[in-house]
Amino acid sequence: MAYFVLPGTGKRVYRLAIARRIVDGTARGARDRSPAGLARRRTRVLRRAMRPSRRLRIGLGPWLRALPAQLPDPALTAMLARLDPHVRVAYVLRHMQGLPPYAVRDQLVELRVRDPWPKIRAAEEVPPPSARRSGRFESALRPVRTRSAAPLAVAAVLTAALVAALVLTGGDDEPAAREPRLVSAAPDAWTRSRTLDAWPPRGDLAGDRAFTRRAAAAWEAAPGERAARRSGGAPQLLYAGRAGGGPLAVLRLGDRIALYTPGGGLDVTAAGTDPSAPIALGGGRYLLAPWDAAPETLAGERLATSSGVTAPARADTGCGRGPLFHVGERTVGDLGGPRATVLTYHSPDYRPARTERPARLGPEGKKIWNRLACQTDPARPVAEAMAWNFWSGTIPHGGKHADWVCTRLTQIGGGTTARATLLGTKDRATGPCDARRPVSGTWWKSPSGRWYYLAAAGRGLVPHAEGVDRSTTKHRLLVAPGARTSPVTVTAR
Repeated sequence: MAYFVLPGTGKRVYRLAIARRIVDGTARGARDRSPAGLARRRTRVLRRAMRPSRRLRIGLGPWLRALPAQLPDPALTAMLARLDPHVRVAYVLRHMQGLPPYAVRDQLVELRVRDPWPKIRAAEEVPPPSARRSGRFESALRPVRTRSAAPLAVAAVLTAALVAALVLTGGDDEPAAREPRLVSAAPDAWTRSRTLDAWPPRGDLAGDRAFTRRAAAAWEAAPGERAARRSGGAPQLLYAGRAGGGPLAVLRLGDRIALYTPGGGLDVTAAGTDPSAPIALGGGRYLLAPWDAAPETLAGERLATSSGVTAPARADTGCGRGPLFHVGERTVGDLGGPRATVLTYHSPDYRPARTERPARLGPEGKKIWNRLACQTDPARPVAEAMAWNFWSGTIPHGGKHADWVCTRLTQIGGGTTARATLLGTKDRATGPCDARRPVSGTWWKSPSGRWYYLAAAGRGLVPHAEGVDRSTTKHRLLVAPGARTSPVTVTAR
């Protein structure tokens, strides 16, 4: 799997040797043979294979000496090399690992792919190459025999001394190497300023200089952070501890937040600058703002925290997304992003106001969001999500109770989208909506087999549909018999 996910550059022998080295690197300490443990190891392998470090080529001799006699056919790797890295991962998981689409989607989400379904569809459309022989390796791989690390250590010391001599004698124009740097807010800074800059470092490893230095070094080694390093920027340490059992560090610079684990490397993602949004640490745990009130479960019970990190909180939905817990007057949920999303809900009687403050979800709001969350798969991380149940009632001609909801997503970094969803016997998306003047329509098949066009509008509005005949409107619901052949335009007046 690592071999086929690696970028298709260089010779196959080096590609295979690096793939084995990646897999060997994830095996150290990987004693958990449960499905969850193997899934975590697969994620680490994929993450390293998608963006392999150049350091993997250093000291590659033992893995090169252990290559099999026959390498995989080059036709497949040549085809995969032309694909986007995320599409390449989806192709390997779907066609070579045999995973079902939903499992591929979950794996891509673990790899921080913001919109996995287009990647999966693109992988599905890739025609398989006409390989001359099987892409599988021979069953018996020779063991990798690594030599003592002592000669390498001596060589490293001698090289460091030579580089230092060159710097001191002016033999290189580059600045002298320095220790990776982290910045930290004062423990009481948050009492004077409620910004991300004021978050102090928390966790039982915040004072472990060796661990935090490794996290800082991983940040500086990330290709996308080199420009920030040259400009003098240093990441801020927000957390260093054992959330979930293993060591974890949370770093932040500007709108980017990184999670560092010794076995999994560094994950950097754009997470915005909201000072209060909880940061997702994985495993259902979240790092709260230092000024946040004690969180509560959706049932109103206290949710345990340690060093600002919540106990595992998971959405009560089949897809894993949805409301999580209350923090003060807010209810936050998981919509797949790096930070928890503030969720709000408005009933059918709601009238838009100029200024609004978030309020906790009540029973009806939790019920609606538990259904909406699995219909919501945003392309970009979301900071706030509002659901307005603008029409609720019984669909005539044999229909059952339904709710028509306009959902507005405010994305991290700016921008909003709003989509309508008809929640009924079968939930369905019904296109864009105006979050302040909602109206939406869709074709619906009655139990008798006849087709009707349905349209509903928010309170104080009346739906109008062009393209249908003999429509009737009652209680803000328009119903018109017809066929699904003619285009319909729906508006609110």
